[in-house]
Amino acid sequence: MNLLDATIVQVAAPVIHADLAGPASDIQWFGAAYTLPFAVLLITGGRLGDIAGRGRVFRAGVAGFVIASLVCALSGSAGMLIAARAVQGATAALIIPQTLGLIRAMFDGAELPRALGSIGPVMGLSAVCGPVLGGFLTHADLLGSSWRSVFLVNVPLGLAVLALAPLLREDRAAHPPRLDLPGTALATLGTGLLVYPLIEGDAAGWPAWTWIALAGGVAVLVAFWLQQRGRSRRGRAALVEPSLFGNRGFPAALVSSTLFFAVMNGVMLTVVLHAQLTRHADVLTSGLTLLPWSCGMAVSSWVSGACLFPRIGAKLMFGGLTALLAGTLLLIAAYAAEPAHPWAAGLALALGGLGLGMFTTPFFSTALERVRPHETGSAAGLLNAVQQLGGTLGIALLGTLFLRTGAASTALWAAAALLIANGLATAFMIGATVPRRRGRAGR
Repeated sequence: MNLLDATIVQVAAPVIHADLAGPASDIQWFGAAYTLPFAVLLITGGRLGDIAGRGRVFRAGVAGFVIASLVCALSGSAGMLIAARAVQGATAALIIPQTLGLIRAMFDGAELPRALGSIGPVMGLSAVCGPVLGGFLTHADLLGSSWRSVFLVNVPLGLAVLALAPLLREDRAAHPPRLDLPGTALATLGTGLLVYPLIEGDAAGWPAWTWIALAGGVAVLVAFWLQQRGRSRRGRAALVEPSLFGNRGFPAALVSSTLFFAVMNGVMLTVVLHAQLTRHADVLTSGLTLLPWSCGMAVSSWVSGACLFPRIGAKLMFGGLTALLAGTLLLIAAYAAEPAHPWAAGLALALGGLGLGMFTTPFFSTALERVRPHETGSAAGLLNAVQQLGGTLGIALLGTLFLRTGAASTALWAAAALLIANGLATAFMIGATVPRRRGRAGR
């Protein structure tokens, strides 16, 4: 449910906007309002599970997610929907961090790797099903629900999860950490000040307040970093372990993750907007347009994990970025040639999807390779957070470029530039891990 909701609404967003009215920037907020609180509250959600019990926090998160989904479905205005989406994202941040801990509490021995291994296919299935399911449910107009069924589908699923939740074994940290509420507030304020003007600035004509907000966002995030270092020096729990940044490769991994997921989410939104607003395709057709992208990612993820990554290693990420860049450039050419060669866009999206799977499979293991055991929780939480933040920024940036120009090519050229920058960050990340490997080989 959590992963589907990050993508399922993108296909339905233009239909929602047509029904509820409001400024065009609302199309971006329907997605960003979910991913932004999801990103900044993930680490705090994990700490709450350590303190109050992962099973208890998991159940509270699912209950909140179901209620927020119902409010989304019943929303009568864009503002109400955006607010409910923000609550959805916040409750998702309570759920996701508990899953690994609960699995570790319930399984051991040979069962544990099989249980953990089930997560990957579920994530891949979510990536494949999200856009297509969003298009299908909206087009089906079940009982006259139109786009509202995109949110209503969470209600029976969530109730089924709650019915099975008593089977979960309660688990909490032996030495629960303290919450860092000031750090959470600073991170939320800083990222909000960055994202809000990126989405609203173009429609407003980029007045002075947008630039003040952007500068303020940077200043608040600098204050957040100083606050985290101060807490760590005093021996108090911090959201982010500052020692992570002593490893040159980890900051590069954060930059690479942000850029990659900005491209992934931004290109998906661009394709949907082009299909519905430029080609005037219906919502089901626009959802099916993304099927080659999703299927390419699913196939590539499996092949990369089973065959390519064990042989090629971290350098496989360069192959993924190259395929994604080639797919993006081919998509620009395909859109320029429309309506001739209608198959070209599908081929471009399939190639891009193959690149997605080739990159994501080796990325997380490479990013965490030099992380020390006591830093693992903070590192994993931070990587997940910047993944969601990158997706939010991609929606804001590429969505704004499309809505401003009405041309998908403008947004896609920006995506190509982000991929080139991502290649540089990835090279730096991989380079930081090579000396250690060579050192091990020498020993």
